[in-house]
Amino acid sequence: MDRSVPRGRVQGTLTPPSSKSYAQRALAVSLLAQEPTVLRKLDFCQDTLSALGCIHTLGAEVIEVDESTLSIGGGLSPREYSLHVGESGLASRLFTPIASLSDRPIRIIGRGSLLERPMQMMIEPLRRLGVTVKDNKGYLPFEVCGPLRGGETEVDGSVSSQFITGLLLALPMAAIDTTLHVSKAVSTPYLDMTIDTAARFGVDIFHRDYEEFYIPGGQRYRGLDLTIEGDWSAAAMLLVAGAVAGEVCVENISALSKQADTAILDALARAGAEVIIEGDSITASQRELQGFEFDATQCPDLFPALAVLAAAAEGETVLYGTSRLTHKESNRAETIAEEFRKIGIAVDISEENVMRIRGGKIHATKVESHNDHRIAMALAVAGLLSDGVMQIHGAECVAKSYPDFFEKLESIREK
Repeated sequence: MDRSVPRGRVQGTLTPPSSKSYAQRALAVSLLAQEPTVLRKLDFCQDTLSALGCIHTLGAEVIEVDESTLSIGGGLSPREYSLHVGESGLASRLFTPIASLSDRPIRIIGRGSLLERPMQMMIEPLRRLGVTVKDNKGYLPFEVCGPLRGGETEVDGSVSSQFITGLLLALPMAAIDTTLHVSKAVSTPYLDMTIDTAARFGVDIFHRDYEEFYIPGGQRYRGLDLTIEGDWSAAAMLLVAGAVAGEVCVENISALSKQADTAILDALARAGAEVIIEGDSITASQRELQGFEFDATQCPDLFPALAVLAAAAEGETVLYGTSRLTHKESNRAETIAEEFRKIGIAVDISEENVMRIRGGKIHATKVESHNDHRIAMALAVAGLLSDGVMQIHGAECVAKSYPDFFEKLESIREK
């Protein structure tokens, strides 16, 4: 599906979808909780639906209370022996350790670009913790059979924190205590989210500088009534739209959130945008922007939004952390360079772990999403600054995280 985004200014107030990162963690823990859990303010993007499908397959009883509220009865008791994680990287790495709590063989399957994303970091740690794994050379599909018993193992954290999240949420239910020795942990704010979610459900996880995690075994999750906060990854794109093309107020987000992408506030300030924080609403307004330096190693999902901010700024912007972009929905460093060059913005990724972007005039043309939801949204925001109408091919991929993004963006366009 193609979408057209004409040049224009935006002004208005939007509420982003609920955090899919928190939603997926909460759904996983609801499966494991002994008492019923109520989750409120859920938005059902594709990634959240993948997690919902996983907990149903693994035994949860799910009742729809209203369009954004679920009541979930926990209990790990697999209904099937194939667990379909869709195209969600988090679901694949989160639910594999949880499925490994079962003593029945479960096949983990996915689709699309997920089949090309590395899963090798899961294989040996699971085996050391008592799980039988039928490998597929480090890629989906593969099969696991537990029970996950706990113990001591090393985990490579250099590619993603998502598998560590899965272990941290599964291992409290193991029979014995566990110590994880983690090397080169990345995206540590996401691990903070995981520990925070577990704590809300009554489970303790301890760590030393993200290098060693201690998880007492034999714990039990308690059900609770939980409201899912707004998604900072989506909010970041909306705030950048305000900073480059008018003014946008984003509601139901907190600057104190543990989500990694709150770091967009720092980037906006460095670029010179006007940002006003009032309780759980944040407003970004356009001012003259200057090139800036920013390290996105711990918040790689911000790169597409940062690229738009840089394109609208005077001079050169230097972004660090491109090594984190290889195994996303696309190779995001290459994708940003390719698509932004099409619209007239110079992007240099020749240096290791560095992206240099020189701001300039944005030309309207036909661009490609590469089936990457964040790239599609970034190109749409860039279209607001173009000299005509930006045509985005494959725009339907925004359903992965923000299904009505284009409609919301159009709703705040100045008429």
